[in-house]
Amino acid sequence: MKKALVTGISGQDGSYLTELLLSKGYQVHGMIRRSSTFNTGRIDHIYRDPHNGDKTRLLLHHGDLASSVSLANLISEIEPDEIYNLAAQSHVRVSFDLPEYTGDVTGIGTLRILEAIRRSGIDTRFYQASTSEMFGGAAPPQTEATPFAPQSPYAAAKTYAHWVTKNYREAYGIFACSGILFNHESPRRGETFVTRKVTRAVAAIKAGKQKHLYLGNLDAKRDWGYAPEYVEVMWRLLQHGEPLDIVIGTGESRTVREFLEEAFGYVGLDYQDYVRIDERYFRPTEVDYLLADPRMAREVLGWEPKIKFKDLVRIMMDADLELLGLEAPGDGKRLLSDRFDGWHRWDDQLVSMDK
Repeated sequence: MKKALVTGISGQDGSYLTELLLSKGYQVHGMIRRSSTFNTGRIDHIYRDPHNGDKTRLLLHHGDLASSVSLANLISEIEPDEIYNLAAQSHVRVSFDLPEYTGDVTGIGTLRILEAIRRSGIDTRFYQASTSEMFGGAAPPQTEATPFAPQSPYAAAKTYAHWVTKNYREAYGIFACSGILFNHESPRRGETFVTRKVTRAVAAIKAGKQKHLYLGNLDAKRDWGYAPEYVEVMWRLLQHGEPLDIVIGTGESRTVREFLEEAFGYVGLDYQDYVRIDERYFRPTEVDYLLADPRMAREVLGWEPKIKFKDLVRIMMDADLELLGLEAPGDGKRLLSDRFDGWHRWDDQLVSMDK
């Protein structure tokens, strides 16, 4: 049985990756930060408390990317075959307010893991969650060869983490990969990220619980994909014969305004009647246009996304409408049942752990 250590397991990507790894027979060790409140809502449906006599292949450990000691102890104790570093302070706008914290956790945190791997001497494969935000102001489409031009403390920290991953691969022979993932969303997306903020607001407005939605730049263009498909690429990268740094995206880019049109239109509303602009949501330096060129992912890993922009919006809208007890058109669920071929059936259903 392979063992995987997942940092950021309680986040969107961590929860989907955990489902995938369990479906493939892994024992999964998740690192979570100590907190006075539970923050594991996205993985509660797959966690089994061993104190109740339940057999489990999902084990949780307290740790922190800010603590080299906790990371070194975890890695030495678990001796994982694979490590997926998904933890970070990942909100771009917040990184301008907390630049030092973002640099420490998102940037230096990656170095702490790599140094723990080097010092432990264990034979493990490491995945670093890089981001399209590293491209910043670079002209689209962005490929593996596009120079980075980060436009935020978050992007700068991720760029450092990306380069130090490459350095440890070349200097110490560690099997270390980076997936440069473009925006990927789902019903499990954090509620402060623009896509989920939109779909939650549309559902609340439809239910009569909210009057307006406040946003910043509506003209920013992003390459949006479906998160469960992207975590599969993370796994594929670590199964590849040699370590790679690879761009992952759909090859299509849409504006925030187009996302609004699609989400509000799905329930028969006009976004212009409800959306208001708040200057506080503008970034000090904007990233205008991100568009992936995913040819390498297709040619080397055999990966292509099935869920595109309109499908993604419908999936998220169906989920948020149902959360408020509203009848959803159901297009999102039909899309998933039609286009997914196995491990992930629907957002609130557990995959078979016996597959």
